[in-house]
Amino acid sequence: MQMPFMKLMKTGDTLSTIWSKDILARMNVKEGDELYIIETDGGVMVTPFDPKLLKSEETAKKIMDRDRDALKELAD
Repeated sequence: MQMPFMKLMKTGDTLSTIWSKDILARMNVKEGDELYIIETDGGVMVTPFDPKLLKSEETAKKIMDRDRDALKELAD
């Protein structure tokens, strides 16, 4: 299986890429969606998920797991 790749192309004064329909479908994104660029040790990662929101969700899950009994009591 061939590794997916993209070429940089000049568009006016900037560089752009063309994304294949297959990759866009796997990422569940469409024209106009925002993508986030995250620097990693190996380079960069492009994702449709806001890393700040993901961090908040992880923190909320930890709190809910830790305080499960108190939250259940408050809900009742």
